[in-house]
Formats: sequence, structure tokens, C-alpha cells
Amino acid sequence: MKFHLLLIVTLLAMGSGMAGAKPFVPDDDGQVLERLPFFTFSPEMRELRAWRNDLADNPGDRRLAVRLAWRYVELGRAEADPRYYGYAQAALAPWWNESQPAPEVLLLRATLRQNRHDFSEALADLEKLLKVRPRAAQAWLTRAVILGVQGDYPQALRSCLALSRLATELLANACSGSILGVVGQAQASYRMLDAVLAENPEADSRERLWALTVLAETAARLGQPQAAERHFQQALALGLRDVYVLAAYADFLLDENRPAAVSALLADDIRPDSLLLRLALAEQRLHSPQAGQYRDTLRARIQASRLRGDTTHLGNEARFALELAGQPDEALRLALANWSVQREPVDARLVLEAALAAHAPSAARPVLDWLEKTGLEDVRLAALSQNLRRELRP
Repeated sequence: MKFHLLLIVTLLAMGSGMAGAKPFVPDDDGQVLERLPFFTFSPEMRELRAWRNDLADNPGDRRLAVRLAWRYVELGRAEADPRYYGYAQAALAPWWNESQPAPEVLLLRATLRQNRHDFSEALADLEKLLKVRPRAAQAWLTRAVILGVQGDYPQALRSCLALSRLATELLANACSGSILGVVGQAQASYRMLDAVLAENPEADSRERLWALTVLAETAARLGQPQAAERHFQQALALGLRDVYVLAAYADFLLDENRPAAVSALLADDIRPDSLLLRLALAEQRLHSPQAGQYRDTLRARIQASRLRGDTTHLGNEARFALELAGQPDEALRLALANWSVQREPVDARLVLEAALAAHAPSAARPVLDWLEKTGLEDVRLAALSQNLRRELRP
């Protein structure tokens, strides 16, 4: 059984911008702004182009449209390029606005709505799907991820439990481990997932990638850098293109004060904004002459995303304002806006760091309360929380 592991990640690619360039507004909707690279000699790209041509000749072929849309989603995830998600939605256009689309369309529509942080509509689509297909494993997985991002951990775990009856042991444990790791059970969930991974050496590579990423991030939060490094290296060794893993590993390296390693990891991979941000942070620490260029390019991309009305990357903007632009007040505003939508450890950390930098400890109260309620085990968040609570004392 093959599952599309469409995990919530912050897909931060906003398009390639040029530093200092003014935004370009096309004269009409049909004007081509950029052509994505289709590698003529790649069998995958040749197949994708053939599917596109077939769908153009047969626009009512739902099965072909669904297959093409899933491929676009996979490419969007691999490249952190939101345009592929737009192409996926375009492929589904004849069925997109139906009140009760076919189950396979519902799942794709939920996935695409999830990607643009329209979580309530995504969950509504998943509920419709699960009523007619209660054994749809991908629907339970996507539901678990969305609820986990929103901080509804009991419901997320229920979805993982449903998944345990439908999916592989590794996938189900990666699902539950990603949730239990932030609700005070990090040690136990880490040991369980590590054991299940060792017992399933022939598991699907995508499932192994997710499990290794969960293990790496959990180990880092627990203050076990050697274990985290090992898991990240194992994830990279799978040879699967995954921008989220690269960004997470870069964050780990930055926390370990290894900016040169980040520079080596990402120097040739700056199209996704999430990776450009990490590279800019590393080069800034290295006092590299390229640091300013990366910072300006990233600023231009952020400005372009704002002009498009894109509000799905507030965490990325908050970190830019805090660490690259030296604007702690703006960083705190953005971090709190991001927190209202996403409640993961990385989002909590942004609020705490911005509140400290802006000398506004009371603004961090919602996150401090959340940390106390969840029992999240995170050595870095614990230190930040301690500093903020000290400032809050009368």
C-alpha cells in the first residue's frame, strides 16, 4: 500500500525575486511570467508532460486529472514551490466547486486547502470523505497533521489511532510520535518509534523519511544532539528530495553553532525561501560578503508575497524580521499572527524569542500557558520560558 505523505510543512517558496527589483504586474491574466523547468531528458518530466497533453485532449477524464494533480502535489512538496499546487488545482477545475465531489477529488481538495492554511475547509472536506470512505488512510493522516498543527492533540491522536488499523506500523507510529512528542511523552514516543523503525528496514522510503525526521526533531528538543545528527544524516542518506528535512536540519545546525555546515548544505539550493532564509542566517554568522545579497533577495521575495496577499508564511517573515532585519517589534507582531494559525514548537519558539527581543514578556503569555498545558519537553524553549517568566515577576 502506497501513501502520499503530505505532511504539514511550512512551504515557504514565494518565487524567485531579484534584490531591489520593483514588482512586475502583467498586462493580462494570460501573460506568461515564468516557465518552470521541465527536464526533457527526465523520464518523470516526460511522463508529466504526456499526462498534461492527454488531459488537455480529454478535460473530463477525472482519473487522469487526479493522477496529474497528485504528481503536481508531490513536486510542490519536493521543491517547496507553491505554483505546483496551483497547477494541481487547475487540473481539478471541472470538479473543484462541486458540493460533494468524488472521494479522490475531496482528498486532493483538502490537501490543497491544507497547503494554503485553509484548515477549516480542509477538515470539512476530510469529514465528508471519511463519511463515505471511513478506511481512507490518507484522509486520517492528513486530518491528524492538520489537527496537530492547530494544537488539537486529542483529536489528532484519535486520527493516528484510526490510521493504526489501516496503514503500516511505521506510518502509524510516526503519526502518533509526531503528536506525543509535544505533549509531555517525548521520551517514550521516541523510544517506541526508534524501535519500530529498526524492526522495519524494508519500509517504504517516504515513511522512513518521515519517521527519521520525527526522531531527529524529538532528539533535538530533548537535548540529544548526537542522536539528532544521526537521524538527520540517515534521512538525507535516503536520497529523497525534501525541503522540509533540509530546513529542519539547517535549523539544528544553526542551534549547534555550525553555520559553515549550513552554508555547505544549502549553498546550491536557494530557490525555496525556507532554505534561503537559513543560508542567509548562516552567512550572517560567518560574516560572509554574500550575507547582504541573500538578505536583500529574501526581503524582495517577502515583499512580493505580500503584494500577492499571501499570508501563509508569517513564521518565515517573523524570523526574517527578528534575525536579519533587526525589527523585534515587527517580528513579535508577525510571530503572534502566525501563532493564531499554527501551534507547533517552532512557532512557539518564534513568539518567545521575539517577545524577549522586543522587551514585551507579557505578549508571550499565550505561548507560556500553552507550554505549561502541553508539557512540551524542549530544552531551548525551557530556557526561553524561564527568562520570560523571570521578567514577568513583579
